[in-house]
Amino acid sequence: MAPDDESTPAAEPGSRDAVVDLLGALAYGELTAFSRLAGDAELAPSLRDKVALAQVAAVELRHYEQLAERIGELGGDPHDAMAPFVAPVDAFHDRTAPNDWLEGLVKAYVGDGVAMDFYREVAAYVDTDTRALVETVLADQGHTDVVAAAVRGAVERDARLAGRLALWARRLVGEALSQAQRVAVDRDGLAGLLVGTETAPGADLAEIGRMFARIMERHGERMARLGLAP
Repeated sequence: MAPDDESTPAAEPGSRDAVVDLLGALAYGELTAFSRLAGDAELAPSLRDKVALAQVAAVELRHYEQLAERIGELGGDPHDAMAPFVAPVDAFHDRTAPNDWLEGLVKAYVGDGVAMDFYREVAAYVDTDTRALVETVLADQGHTDVVAAAVRGAVERDARLAGRLALWARRLVGEALSQAQRVAVDRDGLAGLLVGTETAPGADLAEIGRMFARIMERHGERMARLGLAP
């Protein structure tokens, strides 16, 4: 059953821990995105870029706060919910440390985008209220246009950057997908949301294949917005 089908089965009440796991993964992702974008703002080459990136970082912090609030509503503690994801997410960022400001922007746009797309797909199998929150938090409401415009502008000014940044983006997409899958496999609740349980069917192999096709399609769209070859 396709995740965007309105008849997609919601997570059963007994899977509250799995839902909190998903929210914890997303919350830590948003928190680290805020921290890294705030750092990127400090490295911005112009005051205009600094202000724009600081505003994007502020959006990520608001997203974290919304997710933390939902975790609390479900009876969880945001810090406890995020704790299992600190080591794997930090390890991903250690493996993909950017060499300069532009690589940092590509990472924020491409790497984070792929990981969030994966969790958006998993959220198709949770309760309606949580799914709506995840869709709201992960929706591109235009704030990432700032990042895309900065990269695209740099590539237009210096075409030699395109090859290097495209290679960097390809590495990021592979690392991001591997990291998201490892996290899901390591957490039984998240794996159960995606592949299902005896009482709550999830995705079959065909749907999982379509899921990754959708993720890669969105990745291609992001690369086009950056002015880079996928």
